[in-house]
Amino acid sequence: MKLYYDDDVNTNVLADKTIAVIGYGSQGRGQALNMHDSGLDVVVGLREGGKSWEKAKEDGLNVMTVEEAAKKADIIHILIPDEIQKDVFETQIKDNLEPGNTISFSHGYNIHFNRIRVPEDINVTMIAPKGPGSKVRETYLDGFGIPGLIAIEQDATGNAFDIASEMAKAVGLTRAGVVETTFREETETDLFGEQAVLCGGLTALIKAGFETLVEAGYQPEMAYFETCHEMKLIVDLIYEKGFGNMWHDVSNTAEFGGLTRRDRVITKEAKENMKEILKEIQNGTFSTEFAVDADTSYPRLYTQRRLESEEEIETVGKRLRTACGLEKEE
Repeated sequence: MKLYYDDDVNTNVLADKTIAVIGYGSQGRGQALNMHDSGLDVVVGLREGGKSWEKAKEDGLNVMTVEEAAKKADIIHILIPDEIQKDVFETQIKDNLEPGNTISFSHGYNIHFNRIRVPEDINVTMIAPKGPGSKVRETYLDGFGIPGLIAIEQDATGNAFDIASEMAKAVGLTRAGVVETTFREETETDLFGEQAVLCGGLTALIKAGFETLVEAGYQPEMAYFETCHEMKLIVDLIYEKGFGNMWHDVSNTAEFGGLTRRDRVITKEAKENMKEILKEIQNGTFSTEFAVDADTSYPRLYTQRRLESEEEIETVGKRLRTACGLEKEE
């Protein structure tokens, strides 16, 4: 594994380049402001009259339509949701490209699954912060940064890596370290992590534990504290120094019980199911399902979202968070 830091970056390639950040959500705002504060020429491409338009202007950035930004820029950094990137690229960006331009992403989804096809005379690069846009901005302002990834899918100019690495430095990623990867590796591992562990797997585990305690007659509030509230405390310990740090900080009772019982929760069958999830990512099954749902106004997603909001753990959790001052009452 090769990690790239500030001193590894050639900082001469972007001096006369304009970077268009398309989108001004969490990542768009964080990355655009960091690059701007690092001295790069940044414009923001947005839908005129949208909610982000005035916000970006208030932040002191040069704002224009997506078409205008794409035409003006040498590098177009696309940070809008995955499901709308293809349409925006085809209708507002593609016709404004010139040979030698760079198309940049922070997630390889649309390139890896061939939803976006970039002309051969255009660079295709990626810089991907391993954290939310708010943290990208917060850590930059604190004088540090968060780790990130860099990947080159298409090097039309011969210096695509230099372009991407200088962008990563301007965002603050090389302060912490940037790992070189590929669009395929980043996309497939990212989707798997979200589905099987970080978002899907974790919420299913918490919900199953909560329901087990409630069904056994324990107070829902006690069940919530034990299976959900304390999750952050444990994850923070693992984040800081790994599993060993977490086991060191919990009681011997917790360590013995956890180490001797965990394989009965995450069984060999669960791991086999994870392998199936990974196969569905690799062979395009998931991307097809997601595209169909997005193209039909998200009937599956909105149904799942509604059902999740009606879960007992959600109502109990909201009540407790409000009572403990962790969440403001609406």
